[in-house]
Order: sequence, then C-alpha cells, then structure tokens
Amino acid sequence: MPNIETRLAELGIVLPTPAAPVANYVPYVVTGNLVFISGQVSITPDGLITGKLGADVSLERGVEAAHACGVNLIAQLREACGGDLDRVRRVVKLGGFVNSTPDFVDQPKVINGASDLMVGVFHDAGRHARAAVGAPSLPMNAAVEVDGVFEIG
Repeated sequence: MPNIETRLAELGIVLPTPAAPVANYVPYVVTGNLVFISGQVSITPDGLITGKLGADVSLERGVEAAHACGVNLIAQLREACGGDLDRVRRVVKLGGFVNSTPDFVDQPKVINGASDLMVGVFHDAGRHARAAVGAPSLPMNAAVEVDGVFEIG
C-alpha cells in the first residue's frame, strides 16, 4: 500500500482538524490493535450538510455528505495513529446512518460515498463490513453520520 498521505494528496483530499466531541464521549478509543471512531457527521469546509434524504436532500448530495463523513473519520484516525496513517492495516467496519424519510430506500447508495472513499484511500485494505440504515433524525439535522472500526499496527 502506498504512503497514505501521498494517496490523499493524489485524491485532492485535505484532512480537517478533527472535530471535538459535542457531548459526553471521546472521539475515538484505541484498544489493542483496533480503533473505534465515534460517529462523524457530514461537515465539509463549507459547513454541515443538513436535511433529510427523500425530502429536501438529493441522492447525489447524500453521497457527498457520506464522503465528508469518511474524510472526517480519516482525520480522527490520523489523530488516533499519532499522525501516521501508514499504521492503518484495514478498515474493518463502517456504520452509516442516513437522515431519511420512511419511504427512502437508497441508504446503501448514500453510504457508498464513505465506502468508496475508504477503498480509494486504503485500496484492498479499505474493503470493509458495513451497515447502512435510515434514521428519523440525526444530531444537528446532519444528513449523514458514519462511525468506524479500523485495525492498526
């Protein structure tokens, strides 16, 4: 696997400063060789992508929101790895939550925004188990939230 920072630059991805928790939790927990990262919402450099899929947010915008969640996960992961993303051995699992109407059924397509990013950055080590579910609402009216489990060395 190539240097991850180089790969991020090739993809034009600039990692933000990891977001601080907004409630009583920590952004990540490292136990053994696993990193559990708390849910990251759809914050971009332009602000939070908000709204409800199936109502006022398009599928394309939902995919963009999930991609933003993935970028924020990687930013937290870099912090958990002491700044060295080359320690990442595998993306183990992502959990995707889509703020959606009861009749919206494309949650898997939305969460592909985060999944495709992980494969793009980490190649085969980015292939992961996953859940993609609808939620009646998310914190701050975020369109998408994604959490993750990663293996590090």
